[in-house]
Amino acid sequence: MPGLGVRATVKTKAFIYQGRVDKKAIRLTIGDVRTWGIDEARAEARRLGTLLDQGVDPRLEKKQRLDDLKQEQSEAKRADATVADAWSDYIEARKPRWSELHLKDHRKISQAGGLPRQRGKGKTQPGALAPLMKMKLADINAGTVGQWLAKEVETRPTRARLAFALFRAFLNWCDDNPRYQGLSSPDACSKRIAKQTLPRKGVKADCLQREQLPAWFKGVQQIQNPVISAYLQILMLTGARRGELATLQWSDVDFRWESLSIRDKVEGERIIPLTPYVASLIDSLPRRNEWVFSSPTSKRGHLVEPRAQHQRALTVAGIEGLTLHGLRRSFGTLSEWVEVPAGIVAQIQGHKPSATVEKHYRQRPLDLLRQWHEKIELWILEQAGIEFEPPVAGKRLRAV
Repeated sequence: MPGLGVRATVKTKAFIYQGRVDKKAIRLTIGDVRTWGIDEARAEARRLGTLLDQGVDPRLEKKQRLDDLKQEQSEAKRADATVADAWSDYIEARKPRWSELHLKDHRKISQAGGLPRQRGKGKTQPGALAPLMKMKLADINAGTVGQWLAKEVETRPTRARLAFALFRAFLNWCDDNPRYQGLSSPDACSKRIAKQTLPRKGVKADCLQREQLPAWFKGVQQIQNPVISAYLQILMLTGARRGELATLQWSDVDFRWESLSIRDKVEGERIIPLTPYVASLIDSLPRRNEWVFSSPTSKRGHLVEPRAQHQRALTVAGIEGLTLHGLRRSFGTLSEWVEVPAGIVAQIQGHKPSATVEKHYRQRPLDLLRQWHEKIELWILEQAGIEFEPPVAGKRLRAV
């Protein structure tokens, strides 16, 4: 075979092929003589000679073959990606934009379970998404999601609803990510599946009634932890969200101008009045760190989970089914007894304006908000049977 030869060095002997392409001499290595037989070497040299005769550079042809092989291997590896692999990348990519609670939900709902509980005996239960984590992302379709959701709804419908919503957002992210794009079925989490499988979501209506105020305040004020006691009362008297109030810092409290700066998830920040009774509660708290509602046992340094103490207070008060968010709902509902304009309450609570007039033609100053907010607080305290003497200017706040 013309052009076929053997190149011998001190260490190896290899078949080579030499020819010309574009009038330039090239030399190509076929392989080691211990691996290639003479007949195979002649066949490979004949193939290379055919490519050169057609004006094709065998080096480029080999590079293209290797690239195609790498692409096939990469595609095969991509197709084998599991939901857990993509879920981990999803959390890493999105967690800078999430709150701590939202991140905790993602990790808890996908955990495999079986670990010793941090509190109490026994082991942790698998998260609602745990059955899907082991599956390949390419196997996720409407059928697999529907079967999984139907099984989860039987035992934990509320967690199943949350898991479905989080998983749908996750699949949308995968469709926008080149590494996972096109693997799962587009209709895997369709509205049809949710409508057919998930129970109808009821409207939450937990709210304090006027006649329940004395019992609720009495139960909350009996909580031995003064930080939690004050937190729950302020939560109800301001209508704030539980997370934005828990992260209140001392730098956000202005006793001079009687205002609170709250980090708002809608507008970024809102300033509300610091009413007299709320000011007295805040002023009585210990200044252990930068957080108003500090907690020496919390890793974050501030109050995180006061639900257990609130539940005990509800048991003492004989009230059932009132959540922490129900306190926010209570503020808005009880405000109607004072005939406060709806826009005032919405601005204090941090709700988006519900009409064009509110959005573009109502810019209420803090003094106007304070006028109405103090009326709301005074009415609630009267209904609760709490005697409170507003402080005299220049004197320390105190509750009586």
